[in-house]
Parts: sequence; C-alpha cells; structure tokens
Amino acid sequence: MVLTFLKKEWSLLLSYSSLVAVLILGSSIQAACDDSLAIGLYFSWMFVVILITAFNVVRHAEALAGIFGEPYGTLILTLAVIGLEVMMIATVMVTGDNNPTMARDTMFGVLMIVMNGLFGVAIFAGALKHRIQEFNIQSSTAYIAMLILLVGLGLFLPYFMSESTEHGFHVMLIVLAAVLYGIFLWVQVFEHRGFFEYKREGGKEEEHPESEYGGMYHSVVLLLTLIPVVVLAKYLAVVMDAGLVILSAPAQLAGLVVAILILAPEGVAAVRAGMNNNMQRAVNICLGSGLATIGLTIPVVLIISFITGETVILGLEPESMVLIAISLLLLKTNLESGRTNILMGAVFMALFAAYVSLIFI
Repeated sequence: MVLTFLKKEWSLLLSYSSLVAVLILGSSIQAACDDSLAIGLYFSWMFVVILITAFNVVRHAEALAGIFGEPYGTLILTLAVIGLEVMMIATVMVTGDNNPTMARDTMFGVLMIVMNGLFGVAIFAGALKHRIQEFNIQSSTAYIAMLILLVGLGLFLPYFMSESTEHGFHVMLIVLAAVLYGIFLWVQVFEHRGFFEYKREGGKEEEHPESEYGGMYHSVVLLLTLIPVVVLAKYLAVVMDAGLVILSAPAQLAGLVVAILILAPEGVAAVRAGMNNNMQRAVNICLGSGLATIGLTIPVVLIISFITGETVILGLEPESMVLIAISLLLLKTNLESGRTNILMGAVFMALFAAYVSLIFI
C-alpha cells in the first residue's frame, strides 16, 4: 500500500526530499551565494521541484472539484495556497526583521499576478481554442465589488490617513475585512452557491475528472504538497537575491518570481480550466485568489502588529495605486458581458507586462 502511494505521489516524495535537503544545506546554500555556478544549480533544482509540485497540487484540486463540485474544489485550492502564503508573511513578521511594507508589497504583487498575468493567460489560452467562452456574470460582479471595496479601504485609503487616526482605522479594517470576507464565503458556499457555477445550455454543468479516492484523501495530500512549495520558495528567494546582485538586476524581480511560483498551482489550474472551456473555474480561481489575499492578509498582519508592536504600512505608492485601479477598471469593463475573448486576455497580459517592465525602469 505504501509503495502504491509513493508510486502515485512520487512528486510528494520529491518535494519533501528536496525540503529536507534544503534545510540541511541551508547554511551551505547561503555560503555559496557568491558562486554563479552554484547559484544556477540551486535555482534550477528548486525551480523544477516547485513546478512539478504545482502540477501535483492541480491534480488533487481537479479531483476535489469533481468530488465536491464548484465552487468547493476551487475554494479549497484558493484558501490552501493563499492561507499558506499568509502564514509565511506572519512567520516573517514574528521571527524576522521589521519590514513595514512587506505585507503591502506582497498583496500588491499577488493582485497584479492573479488579476492580470494568470487571468490574462487563462483567457487568452482559452480563446485560442474556443474563441468565446461564457461564465456566470453574478460571480464576477460579486468578486469585483468586494475587490473594489477592500482594495480601496485596505490599500488606497491608508496612504492618506494621518498617524493620529491610524490605530482606530486599523481596528476598523480588521473587523471589516474579516466580517466581509466571512460573509462572502458564506454567500459563495451556501446562500448563493449558484452565482459561482455555470451551466451550459440544456442544464449540463461543467465536468471535472472523476477520482477513485475520497475527498479527505485529496484534501490532505493537497495541503501536504503545498507546504514544501512555500518553504522552498523562501530559500529560492535567497538564491535569487544573490543572483540578481551578480547580474545587477532589480531586487523586486526576485519577489515577482517567487510570488509566481507560489501561485503556480492556481495559475496552472486557471490556464487548464480556460483551455478546457471552463472559464467559470478560471474566474473563481483568479478573482478568488485576489480577494482572499486581501481578506486574509489584512486582518492577520494588523493583529500581529498590535501584539508585537511592529509598524505596518498598508497604503500603496501612487504608481501602484494607478496599476491596481486600471486592473479593477479592466475587470469591470471586460467581464460585464459574461463572455471572454482573445482581446480581453491580451489586454490583461499587456497590463501585467507593463507592471513587470516598471520593475526595470
């Protein structure tokens, strides 16, 4: 039975073996950061392992979607990935040096990646194969409304707040973000579950692959598979930082690559959904991830800041506000018809390309 499990979940064995090796070689990895060849080998090793693991995560997420139906399968994937990301931020806040803008910069990066990069590729890939794809417009309306509110209150308004009102405002943000995201999850799972499903003509729901195992098996293995991704990505960031110094590349590039790798399971799932003519799942994954990263991160980091006394800066810089504002406007404009096409995908991808380009300017 154990051999059967290992044969089927060989990527899980690979990821944990790599995790143990990285933990053992941690000091050696940092010591070798002056050697370009060593940096290249370490980077290639961890990059490949993380990508292989991402495909395994998607396999289990697809199975859960088949067992529980939408939006449960997608929701499990989203909360697992974003939840671990939030845990990583919390761990750095508690054990690392004080970095007031870390949570803000992480949220900004995730939003730009999932709302423009991943979503744009999913739409573009789906349109190449199916031309026009449809989804339930009630889902996108709900996501966009929540994103506008939480981005506005959590990432825009703090930039204009004075220090004297900051404490009370942060308390309000904790309550508001937690309560609103809780209500949204209740609406998505129970009250209006149909908003986040799409039925084709004739009433046939979108199909997912069947699984010979139960939901508990796939849920547990999915979580176990995600854990090494986050830890390996943290060490990968160390290697990349050293490599960027040697190459004289922008420091923000390391954060971008690591964020993309952490979000790789969702990215693969979203693109695969688009290519399988399941745009509803791509919408749930990408917009759900953007909403989760704000709804979960803001309360967690602010509560930790109150406990530890660390300073947290949530307000984005003006140029970042412009990029997020354009992203939200594009979402509102492009998704109001309930149909996607190749131009929409290209527009989102163009904005993501502009975001990446600004890192080098």
